[in-house]
Amino acid sequence: MTVRVLVADDQEIVRTGLCTILDAQPDIEVVADVADGARAVSEARRLRPDVCLLDIRMPVLDGVSATRLLAGPDVADPMAVVVITTFDLDENVHAALRAGARGFLLKDAGPALLSQAVHAAADGDALIDPAVTVRLLAYFAGAAPGDPPRPPAAPLTDRETSVLRLVAAGRTNGEICEDLHLGLSTVKTHLGAIMTKTGTRNRVEVARWAYEHGVS
Repeated sequence: MTVRVLVADDQEIVRTGLCTILDAQPDIEVVADVADGARAVSEARRLRPDVCLLDIRMPVLDGVSATRLLAGPDVADPMAVVVITTFDLDENVHAALRAGARGFLLKDAGPALLSQAVHAAADGDALIDPAVTVRLLAYFAGAAPGDPPRPPAAPLTDRETSVLRLVAAGRTNGEICEDLHLGLSTVKTHLGAIMTKTGTRNRVEVARWAYEHGVS
């Protein structure tokens, strides 16, 4: 099955590079590339790609606003959005997470991680660049104290705790499979159970929950 992708980035050289990398994959097809967030939204609504790859900093409409329009909580039929950014730490990444983004990458992540993120988003999963996870946790660590950490709705099993530690370390599902000698479907099942018990929605929120509860 071919994954249809829309690419949005205002820098032509970056956009061309992303398209070249993705089109080189046998099961990925770039169906549109645009230079601003407004066109990304209009083309995404017209073409209904499997995944929208959006830069955060774009003219006319930024990537966070575009994400909210395509994948936000008020969208009846949300699309899969992966945010890509050059910034090591940007509060807009966290905003995009809340806006509905399903994945985060730094632009120097490399072709393999880019392809993994696109496939994960298309499959309804989420892949967060380990560097983004680490920087977001550093941001959370420096933030002002908020509400006390919430306990899990039900105790985590030993295996779920092991998966939680690896997610908090920024490991991908594939790496967790290798580390724990588990199948991919088993890892996804554990991750789903962790999210349900901790009241989290994606890997970054899982990692933050682990940080707040001293699971490392």
